[in-house]
Amino acid sequence: MLKSLFRSRRSATAEPEIDPTEGRSTEELIEELESLKQRNQERPDADTEVKVVELRHAIGIRRLDEAQAGAAYPEPTFDRLPDRNGDLAGIGPAELSPEVLRAGILRDGCLLIRGALDRDTALSLAEGIDRAFQAREKAQANFSRERVDDPWGPRENADRMYYSEFTPTPRFRKALSRDWIQTGGGLWIADSPHLLFEMLGAFDRAGLGAAIRGYLGEPPLMTVQKCTLRKVDPDAGRGWHQDGAFMGDVRALNVWLSLSHCGDDEAPGMDVVPRRLDGILASGQEGTDFDWSISEQVAEEAAGETGIVRPVFEPGDMLLFDDLFLHTTAAEPSMRNSRMAIESWFFGASAAPEQYSPLAA
Repeated sequence: MLKSLFRSRRSATAEPEIDPTEGRSTEELIEELESLKQRNQERPDADTEVKVVELRHAIGIRRLDEAQAGAAYPEPTFDRLPDRNGDLAGIGPAELSPEVLRAGILRDGCLLIRGALDRDTALSLAEGIDRAFQAREKAQANFSRERVDDPWGPRENADRMYYSEFTPTPRFRKALSRDWIQTGGGLWIADSPHLLFEMLGAFDRAGLGAAIRGYLGEPPLMTVQKCTLRKVDPDAGRGWHQDGAFMGDVRALNVWLSLSHCGDDEAPGMDVVPRRLDGILASGQEGTDFDWSISEQVAEEAAGETGIVRPVFEPGDMLLFDDLFLHTTAAEPSMRNSRMAIESWFFGASAAPEQYSPLAA
Protein backbone atom coordinates (compact mmCIF):
# COMPACT_ATOMS: atom_id res chain seq x y z
CA MET A 1 0.00 0.00 0.00
CA LEU A 2 1.26 3.48 -0.86
CA LYS A 3 2.07 5.73 2.08
CA SER A 4 0.40 9.12 2.35
CA LEU A 5 2.75 12.08 2.11
CA PHE A 6 0.69 14.29 4.39
CA ARG A 7 -1.19 13.49 7.58
CA SER A 8 -4.99 13.70 7.47
CA ARG A 9 -6.45 16.88 8.92
CA ARG A 10 -8.80 14.65 10.95
CA SER A 11 -5.98 12.93 12.84
CA ALA A 12 -6.11 13.48 16.58
CA THR A 13 -2.41 12.73 17.10
CA ALA A 14 0.05 15.51 17.72
CA GLU A 15 3.12 13.90 16.17
CA PRO A 16 5.33 16.33 14.23
CA GLU A 17 4.83 16.23 10.49
CA ILE A 18 7.78 15.14 8.37
CA ASP A 19 8.19 16.09 4.74
CA PRO A 20 9.05 12.83 2.93
CA THR A 21 10.04 14.77 -0.20
CA GLU A 22 12.90 16.56 1.58
CA GLY A 23 16.26 15.71 0.05
CA ARG A 24 14.72 14.63 -3.25
CA SER A 25 15.05 16.72 -6.39
CA THR A 26 12.06 18.09 -8.27
CA GLU A 27 13.03 15.87 -11.20
CA GLU A 28 12.86 12.79 -8.98
CA LEU A 29 9.40 13.78 -7.78
CA ILE A 30 8.24 14.29 -11.37
CA GLU A 31 9.59 10.87 -12.35
CA GLU A 32 7.66 9.27 -9.49
CA LEU A 33 4.53 11.17 -10.49
CA GLU A 34 4.75 9.95 -14.08
CA SER A 35 5.32 6.38 -12.89
CA LEU A 36 2.25 6.50 -10.65
CA LYS A 37 0.14 8.02 -13.42
CA GLN A 38 1.10 5.18 -15.73
CA ARG A 39 0.32 2.61 -13.03
CA ASN A 40 -3.06 4.17 -12.37
CA GLN A 41 -3.88 4.35 -16.06
CA GLU A 42 -3.45 0.60 -16.23
CA ARG A 43 -5.19 -0.17 -12.94
CA PRO A 44 -7.05 2.67 -11.17
CA ASP A 45 -6.65 2.55 -7.41
CA ALA A 46 -7.55 4.91 -4.57
CA ASP A 47 -4.16 4.80 -2.83
CA THR A 48 -2.36 5.54 -6.09
CA GLU A 49 -4.66 8.42 -6.98
CA VAL A 50 -4.37 9.99 -3.53
CA LYS A 51 -0.58 9.78 -3.79
CA VAL A 52 -0.73 11.43 -7.25
CA VAL A 53 -2.56 14.43 -5.77
CA GLU A 54 -0.04 14.67 -2.94
CA LEU A 55 2.90 14.56 -5.36
CA ARG A 56 1.27 17.27 -7.47
CA HIS A 57 1.13 19.39 -4.32
CA ALA A 58 4.79 18.74 -3.47
CA ILE A 59 5.91 19.56 -7.02
CA GLY A 60 3.62 22.59 -7.07
CA ILE A 61 5.33 23.98 -3.98
CA ARG A 62 8.72 23.48 -5.63
CA ARG A 63 7.58 25.31 -8.77
CA LEU A 64 6.13 28.11 -6.70
CA ASP A 65 9.34 28.54 -4.72
CA GLU A 66 11.66 28.19 -7.72
CA ALA A 67 9.70 30.40 -10.16
CA GLN A 68 11.59 33.15 -11.96
CA ALA A 69 10.32 36.41 -13.40
CA GLY A 70 10.26 37.08 -17.12
CA ALA A 71 7.43 34.90 -18.40
CA ALA A 72 5.58 36.43 -21.36
CA TYR A 73 2.27 35.85 -23.04
CA PRO A 74 2.37 34.75 -26.70
CA GLU A 75 1.83 37.21 -29.52
CA PRO A 76 -1.88 37.22 -30.43
CA THR A 77 -2.97 36.09 -33.89
CA PHE A 78 -6.18 38.04 -34.39
CA ASP A 79 -6.46 37.04 -38.04
CA ARG A 80 -7.09 33.44 -37.00
CA LEU A 81 -10.15 34.33 -34.92
CA PRO A 82 -13.60 33.88 -36.47
CA ASP A 83 -15.65 37.01 -37.07
CA ARG A 84 -18.04 38.15 -34.36
CA ASN A 85 -21.69 37.80 -35.34
CA GLY A 86 -23.45 39.16 -32.25
CA ASP A 87 -22.71 36.03 -30.23
CA LEU A 88 -19.49 34.42 -29.06
CA ALA A 89 -17.71 32.97 -32.08
CA GLY A 90 -16.39 29.54 -31.16
CA ILE A 91 -13.48 27.66 -32.65
CA GLY A 92 -12.85 23.93 -33.01
CA PRO A 93 -10.27 22.01 -30.97
CA ALA A 94 -7.88 21.77 -33.93
CA GLU A 95 -7.75 25.58 -34.18
CA LEU A 96 -6.58 26.09 -30.59
CA SER A 97 -3.11 27.51 -30.04
CA PRO A 98 -1.58 29.79 -27.40
CA GLU A 99 -1.58 32.63 -29.93
CA VAL A 100 -5.27 32.20 -30.83
CA LEU A 101 -6.15 31.93 -27.16
CA ARG A 102 -4.36 35.19 -26.42
CA ALA A 103 -6.13 36.89 -29.32
CA GLY A 104 -9.53 35.72 -28.11
CA ILE A 105 -8.95 37.03 -24.60
CA LEU A 106 -7.68 40.40 -25.84
CA ARG A 107 -10.57 40.86 -28.30
CA ASP A 108 -13.55 39.18 -26.63
CA GLY A 109 -12.38 38.64 -23.06
CA CYS A 110 -12.57 34.88 -23.62
CA LEU A 111 -12.28 32.07 -26.15
CA LEU A 112 -15.05 29.53 -26.74
CA ILE A 113 -13.99 26.08 -27.94
CA ARG A 114 -16.80 23.92 -29.26
CA GLY A 115 -16.31 20.19 -28.63
CA ALA A 116 -13.01 20.65 -26.81
CA LEU A 117 -13.66 17.26 -25.23
CA ASP A 118 -15.69 14.56 -26.93
CA ARG A 119 -19.24 14.16 -25.67
CA ASP A 120 -18.71 10.71 -24.11
CA THR A 121 -15.76 11.96 -22.05
CA ALA A 122 -17.76 14.97 -20.88
CA LEU A 123 -20.77 12.87 -19.88
CA SER A 124 -18.47 10.45 -18.05
CA LEU A 125 -17.03 13.35 -16.03
CA ALA A 126 -20.59 14.53 -15.26
CA GLU A 127 -21.46 11.07 -13.97
CA GLY A 128 -18.28 11.22 -11.91
CA ILE A 129 -19.42 14.46 -10.27
CA ASP A 130 -22.62 12.74 -9.12
CA ARG A 131 -20.54 9.87 -7.72
CA ALA A 132 -18.19 12.31 -5.97
CA PHE A 133 -21.10 14.12 -4.31
CA GLN A 134 -22.57 10.78 -3.19
CA ALA A 135 -19.20 9.60 -1.85
CA ARG A 136 -18.84 12.83 0.12
CA GLU A 137 -22.27 12.31 1.71
CA LYS A 138 -21.34 8.76 2.71
CA ALA A 139 -17.97 9.86 4.11
CA GLN A 140 -19.50 12.67 6.15
CA ALA A 141 -22.21 10.35 7.50
CA ASN A 142 -19.56 7.80 8.45
CA PHE A 143 -17.20 10.29 10.09
CA SER A 144 -16.56 9.95 13.81
CA ARG A 145 -14.15 12.11 15.79
CA GLU A 146 -13.49 9.17 18.11
CA ARG A 147 -11.60 7.32 15.39
CA VAL A 148 -7.88 8.13 15.14
CA ASP A 149 -6.20 5.66 12.80
CA ASP A 150 -9.11 5.70 10.33
CA PRO A 151 -11.19 8.80 11.16
CA TRP A 152 -13.55 8.36 8.21
CA GLY A 153 -14.33 4.74 9.04
CA PRO A 154 -14.29 1.81 6.58
CA ARG A 155 -14.87 2.88 2.98
CA GLU A 156 -14.87 1.13 -0.37
CA ASN A 157 -11.98 1.73 -2.77
CA ALA A 158 -14.35 3.34 -5.30
CA ASP A 159 -15.73 5.75 -2.72
CA ARG A 160 -12.21 6.83 -1.73
CA MET A 161 -11.32 7.37 -5.39
CA TYR A 162 -14.23 9.78 -5.79
CA TYR A 163 -13.92 11.49 -2.42
CA SER A 164 -10.84 11.67 -0.24
CA GLU A 165 -10.20 14.99 1.47
CA PHE A 166 -6.82 16.41 0.52
CA THR A 167 -4.69 17.92 3.28
CA PRO A 168 -2.04 20.42 2.14
CA THR A 169 1.17 21.07 4.04
CA PRO A 170 0.76 23.33 7.12
CA ARG A 171 1.99 26.34 5.14
CA PHE A 172 -1.18 26.27 3.01
CA ARG A 173 -3.93 25.30 5.46
CA LYS A 174 -5.24 28.72 6.43
CA ALA A 175 -7.32 29.31 3.29
CA LEU A 176 -9.33 26.07 3.42
CA SER A 177 -13.11 26.64 3.33
CA ARG A 178 -14.86 23.43 2.32
CA ASP A 179 -18.14 24.30 4.01
CA TRP A 180 -18.55 27.42 1.85
CA ILE A 181 -17.81 25.44 -1.33
CA GLN A 182 -20.28 22.69 -0.40
CA THR A 183 -23.01 25.20 0.40
CA GLY A 184 -22.57 26.68 -3.09
CA GLY A 185 -23.05 23.33 -4.82
CA GLY A 186 -19.37 22.58 -5.35
CA LEU A 187 -16.64 20.14 -4.44
CA TRP A 188 -12.92 20.72 -4.78
CA ILE A 189 -11.51 18.45 -7.45
CA ALA A 190 -8.44 17.88 -5.25
CA ASP A 191 -10.86 16.06 -2.91
CA SER A 192 -11.84 13.74 -5.78
CA PRO A 193 -8.52 12.20 -6.84
CA HIS A 194 -10.04 10.06 -9.58
CA LEU A 195 -11.80 12.98 -11.28
CA LEU A 196 -8.64 15.11 -11.08
CA PHE A 197 -6.74 12.27 -12.72
CA GLU A 198 -9.39 11.83 -15.41
CA MET A 199 -9.79 15.55 -16.12
CA LEU A 200 -6.09 16.30 -16.56
CA GLY A 201 -5.68 13.17 -18.68
CA ALA A 202 -8.53 14.31 -20.93
CA PHE A 203 -7.00 17.81 -21.16
CA ASP A 204 -3.66 16.39 -22.25
CA ARG A 205 -5.22 14.08 -24.84
CA ALA A 206 -7.10 17.07 -26.28
CA GLY A 207 -3.90 19.16 -26.49
CA LEU A 208 -5.17 21.60 -23.90
CA GLY A 209 -2.27 21.06 -21.51
CA ALA A 210 0.25 22.23 -24.10
CA ALA A 211 -1.92 25.25 -24.98
CA ILE A 212 -2.11 26.27 -21.31
CA ARG A 213 1.65 26.01 -20.87
CA GLY A 214 2.23 27.99 -24.05
CA TYR A 215 -0.23 30.67 -23.06
CA LEU A 216 1.18 31.22 -19.56
CA GLY A 217 4.77 31.03 -20.80
CA GLU A 218 5.92 29.00 -17.79
CA PRO A 219 5.06 25.81 -15.88
CA PRO A 220 1.39 26.03 -14.89
CA LEU A 221 0.00 25.50 -11.41
CA MET A 222 -3.48 24.63 -10.32
CA THR A 223 -4.69 25.35 -6.80
CA VAL A 224 -6.90 23.39 -4.45
CA GLN A 225 -9.24 26.33 -3.84
CA LYS A 226 -9.77 27.35 -7.48
CA CYS A 227 -10.54 24.02 -9.15
CA THR A 228 -14.10 22.98 -8.47
CA LEU A 229 -16.64 20.38 -9.53
CA ARG A 230 -19.96 22.17 -9.85
CA LYS A 231 -23.60 21.12 -9.84
CA VAL A 232 -25.62 24.33 -10.20
CA ASP A 233 -29.36 24.26 -9.54
CA PRO A 234 -31.90 26.63 -11.15
CA ASP A 235 -32.34 28.49 -7.85
CA ALA A 236 -28.60 29.28 -7.57
CA GLY A 237 -29.10 32.97 -8.32
CA ARG A 238 -26.68 35.41 -9.95
CA GLY A 239 -23.56 37.38 -9.04
CA TRP A 240 -21.52 39.36 -11.54
CA HIS A 241 -17.80 39.28 -10.73
CA GLN A 242 -14.21 39.30 -11.96
CA ASP A 243 -12.10 36.66 -10.25
CA GLY A 244 -9.15 39.04 -10.18
CA ALA A 245 -10.97 41.03 -7.49
CA PHE A 246 -10.06 38.40 -4.89
CA MET A 247 -6.99 36.68 -6.39
CA GLY A 248 -4.60 39.62 -6.58
CA ASP A 249 -1.99 40.24 -9.29
CA VAL A 250 -1.78 36.91 -11.12
CA ARG A 251 -1.03 35.28 -14.47
CA ALA A 252 -4.15 33.20 -14.82
CA LEU A 253 -6.30 31.17 -17.18
CA ASN A 254 -9.66 29.65 -16.30
CA VAL A 255 -10.83 26.56 -18.15
CA TRP A 256 -14.60 26.38 -17.68
CA LEU A 257 -15.83 23.02 -18.98
CA SER A 258 -19.51 22.36 -19.61
CA LEU A 259 -20.62 18.78 -18.90
CA SER A 260 -24.29 19.20 -19.76
CA HIS A 261 -26.54 21.09 -22.13
CA CYS A 262 -27.07 24.51 -20.55
CA GLY A 263 -27.57 28.19 -21.25
CA ASP A 264 -31.17 28.12 -22.46
CA ASP A 265 -34.44 27.33 -20.69
CA GLU A 266 -33.20 23.84 -19.77
CA ALA A 267 -30.38 24.50 -17.28
CA PRO A 268 -28.33 27.38 -15.82
CA GLY A 269 -25.58 28.68 -18.06
CA MET A 270 -23.41 31.77 -17.90
CA ASP A 271 -24.00 35.42 -18.78
CA VAL A 272 -20.83 37.11 -20.00
CA VAL A 273 -19.52 40.48 -21.11
CA PRO A 274 -17.71 39.47 -24.32
CA ARG A 275 -15.11 42.22 -24.49
CA ARG A 276 -11.72 42.91 -22.95
CA LEU A 277 -11.77 44.97 -19.77
CA ASP A 278 -8.62 46.82 -18.79
CA GLY A 279 -8.93 46.43 -15.02
CA ILE A 280 -11.08 45.56 -12.04
CA LEU A 281 -14.43 47.36 -12.01
CA ALA A 282 -16.05 49.05 -9.04
CA SER A 283 -17.83 46.49 -6.88
CA GLY A 284 -19.91 46.16 -3.73
CA GLN A 285 -22.73 48.41 -4.95
CA GLU A 286 -26.11 48.45 -3.22
CA GLY A 287 -28.00 45.24 -3.84
CA THR A 288 -24.91 43.03 -4.29
CA ASP A 289 -24.16 40.16 -1.93
CA PHE A 290 -20.38 40.55 -1.49
CA ASP A 291 -17.85 43.37 -1.55
CA TRP A 292 -16.41 41.90 -4.79
CA SER A 293 -19.83 41.53 -6.48
CA ILE A 294 -20.71 43.83 -9.37
CA SER A 295 -24.21 45.18 -9.96
CA GLU A 296 -26.33 44.47 -13.03
CA GLN A 297 -26.13 48.14 -13.98
CA VAL A 298 -22.33 48.21 -13.91
CA ALA A 299 -22.23 44.99 -15.93
CA GLU A 300 -24.55 46.45 -18.58
CA GLU A 301 -22.45 49.60 -18.76
CA ALA A 302 -19.28 47.52 -19.14
CA ALA A 303 -20.85 45.52 -21.97
CA GLY A 304 -21.69 48.69 -23.90
CA GLU A 305 -22.87 48.23 -27.46
CA THR A 306 -21.51 44.67 -27.46
CA GLY A 307 -24.23 43.66 -25.01
CA ILE A 308 -24.42 40.80 -22.53
CA VAL A 309 -24.33 37.33 -24.12
CA ARG A 310 -25.68 34.01 -22.82
CA PRO A 311 -24.04 31.22 -24.83
CA VAL A 312 -25.66 27.81 -25.13
CA PHE A 313 -23.18 25.09 -24.18
CA GLU A 314 -23.11 21.39 -24.98
CA PRO A 315 -21.21 18.69 -23.05
CA GLY A 316 -17.52 19.10 -23.89
CA ASP A 317 -17.64 22.81 -24.77
CA MET A 318 -15.09 25.04 -23.02
CA LEU A 319 -14.88 28.74 -22.25
CA LEU A 320 -11.37 30.01 -21.52
CA PHE A 321 -10.80 33.39 -19.86
CA ASP A 322 -8.59 35.25 -17.41
CA ASP A 323 -9.00 37.11 -14.13
CA LEU A 324 -10.47 40.28 -15.73
CA PHE A 325 -13.40 38.56 -17.46
CA LEU A 326 -16.81 39.75 -16.23
CA HIS A 327 -19.39 36.97 -15.88
CA THR A 328 -22.14 35.50 -13.72
CA THR A 329 -24.04 32.28 -13.35
CA ALA A 330 -27.24 32.55 -15.40
CA ALA A 331 -29.76 30.66 -13.28
CA GLU A 332 -33.50 31.11 -13.24
CA PRO A 333 -36.06 29.17 -11.12
CA SER A 334 -38.03 28.28 -14.25
CA MET A 335 -35.17 26.16 -15.61
CA ARG A 336 -35.76 22.41 -15.42
CA ASN A 337 -32.36 20.86 -14.75
CA SER A 338 -29.10 21.38 -12.90
CA ARG A 339 -25.94 22.30 -14.80
CA MET A 340 -22.82 20.15 -14.48
CA ALA A 341 -19.44 21.79 -15.05
CA ILE A 342 -15.82 21.90 -13.93
CA GLU A 343 -14.07 25.19 -13.27
CA SER A 344 -10.28 24.87 -13.23
CA TRP A 345 -7.94 27.83 -12.87
CA PHE A 346 -4.33 27.59 -14.01
CA PHE A 347 -1.62 30.03 -12.94
CA GLY A 348 1.87 30.90 -14.04
CA ALA A 349 4.19 29.81 -11.23
CA SER A 350 5.77 33.28 -11.03
CA ALA A 351 2.40 34.97 -10.33
CA ALA A 352 0.13 32.51 -8.54
CA PRO A 353 -2.09 33.44 -5.57
CA GLU A 354 0.04 33.01 -2.47
CA GLN A 355 -2.93 32.17 -0.25
CA TYR A 356 -3.97 29.07 -2.22
CA SER A 357 -2.56 25.52 -2.07
CA PRO A 358 -0.60 24.77 -5.28
CA LEU A 359 -0.86 21.66 -7.43
CA ALA A 360 1.40 20.96 -10.39
CA ALA A 361 -0.75 20.73 -13.53
